[in-house]
Amino acid sequence: MTTALLLAGLAVAWLLWSRPAAPAGLPPLSPLPAPLAPPAAPSSGPHPLTLLAILAAGAMVAFSIRENGKPAPAPGPAPVVGLDLRGRFVGPDAATDAALTAALLEELAGQIEWDGQQTEPRMKTGAAFDDLRRAARELRCRGVSLGARQPAVRDEIKRFLDAEAGTEGGPVDAAARAKWVRAYRAVAQAAEEATR
Repeated sequence: MTTALLLAGLAVAWLLWSRPAAPAGLPPLSPLPAPLAPPAAPSSGPHPLTLLAILAAGAMVAFSIRENGKPAPAPGPAPVVGLDLRGRFVGPDAATDAALTAALLEELAGQIEWDGQQTEPRMKTGAAFDDLRRAARELRCRGVSLGARQPAVRDEIKRFLDAEAGTEGGPVDAAARAKWVRAYRAVAQAAEEATR
């Protein structure tokens, strides 16, 4: 846009300064016509430079419109296989709930992963992972249940976690822990995508 305006200004300046000189005895041409003077009738049509200036100005305007046109938005990332939470968060707190779900489950995945790297992990069962999730939600949300506000999301997350991490509450080995971490991160990613 700036380039087009600069070029248009230069074209107007060139037209004003390249006008033929006034005949002897007449006052010099003013850049602005006198308000009461009638327009002079062209003898053989508009001057070719005037036509060229009009065409150049039109081309600059067309170029500036094309230059400033917003490109089409890129398609969003593909949803996590088996879990798509886009459009499932509803209500006035939908975006906040989606962002909170994403942050909470990403943090839980990180904590479970870190705990598994310790010589003696504190959380050794699937039930401990679920207890951690419940305690973190209660502390972070001050007792407010996101599942009660977003029942469709709650049911979809439960279905996904049951399928991916299982429903066993017993002891977990490194492979089972990795499944829980992947499942929680997948939910976090799906919730984050739902905020876009």
